[in-house]
Amino acid sequence: MGELLSATSEDMQPSAPAANEVELTILMPCLNEAETLATCIRKARRFLADNEVDGEVLIADNGSTDGSREIAVAEGARLVPVDSRGYGAALLGGIAAARGRYTIMGDADDSYDFSNLMPFLEQLRAGQDLVMGNRFQGGIAPGAMPRSHRYLGNPVLSWLGRLFFKIPVGDFHSGLRGFRTERMRELGLSTSGMEFASEMVVRSALSGYSMAEVPTTLAKDGRSRPPHLRTWRDGWRHLRFLLIYSPRWLFLYPGIVLFLLGVIGVVLLFPGELGVGEVTLGIHTFVAACMVVLIGLQSITFAALARRYTTLRGLLPPSTRYSVILRSLTPDRLLLVGLILFLISLLGLLWSVWQWIAVEFGPLTDQRILRVLTLSFTGLAASFQLGLAAFLESLMEIPLRSDPRTDSNGSSSRPDQP
Repeated sequence: MGELLSATSEDMQPSAPAANEVELTILMPCLNEAETLATCIRKARRFLADNEVDGEVLIADNGSTDGSREIAVAEGARLVPVDSRGYGAALLGGIAAARGRYTIMGDADDSYDFSNLMPFLEQLRAGQDLVMGNRFQGGIAPGAMPRSHRYLGNPVLSWLGRLFFKIPVGDFHSGLRGFRTERMRELGLSTSGMEFASEMVVRSALSGYSMAEVPTTLAKDGRSRPPHLRTWRDGWRHLRFLLIYSPRWLFLYPGIVLFLLGVIGVVLLFPGELGVGEVTLGIHTFVAACMVVLIGLQSITFAALARRYTTLRGLLPPSTRYSVILRSLTPDRLLLVGLILFLISLLGLLWSVWQWIAVEFGPLTDQRILRVLTLSFTGLAASFQLGLAAFLESLMEIPLRSDPRTDSNGSSSRPDQP
């Protein structure tokens, strides 16, 4: 009979290897999988026996009420109940409880072939930290994957993962993957939903873990009920995760493009109207260009603050490409730049008001005055934005009580900017 182990949310943190360590843990998250669970466990146990692998089958149960827990125990698997709900929460509980030096995880819906795990184990034995299954290389059975997932969701999200993080993986969301158990615990993974699949790959790549990919098959699952996966909701959660872990693509690159376009528009239109073919660009386009400058500057500022925050909290490693630039953006320097911009803009505003006084507060027909006034207000808004960003960065610098930057004497050292 299998062994019953309880895992709460506190158990889902990196921990030391469990007692009675074995070579391989085959981990299956489970939520009401009574129809297919026994088949998956039997295939996994047969793999261990046929290949003489010292291992265990571990079921991370996420609150099943259909008899899945009893089936797991009856089939000789070890059961770890996980109180916190969610795909990621179940896997975190399983990883924390795993006894294997290596872990291979896969869904308990009989869509993955647990009898053919040797390619994963061979790569792990060869030293890989993470081994991903590629369903597009191994073969997808008819009806096993919705067309929206096969031709849109998975390819697009996998492409974004390769673009954002340089991850050499063609199937970013394969549910069958293996890893060195302790290395995965060290990452401190935390997401509880379906985006856990993305977090595992992204955090592994950012931490410099070695990765490999092996072909695997995907069969139509054996359940009579709909899957837990919700296409658009979970797809958005994956995309959101990829974006928030890449401040460059979320904030910096769009911000630079908008800022440069706005500056070009301001420079070209400040002297006066500009004819482009049969179209004349005038004061209204100039105002729009000023707004684009502000939006671009705000996005760039967000990029710097987001990169600073994620690095301080250990979510992202220090940046090598932008470290010099970001290190120079201290709160005091941002305040100084904002102050200089404020004074220059204030002079432009005062000059515009003086011109208005000269016409006895009448209509301003000279568009040069309107351009100076608009540009001055843009500069004032930008200066306040930089000032607020400086104070927000100062707030980030305050160490938490458990912050590793605070030494035993209570003093805080400021690490290099990302």
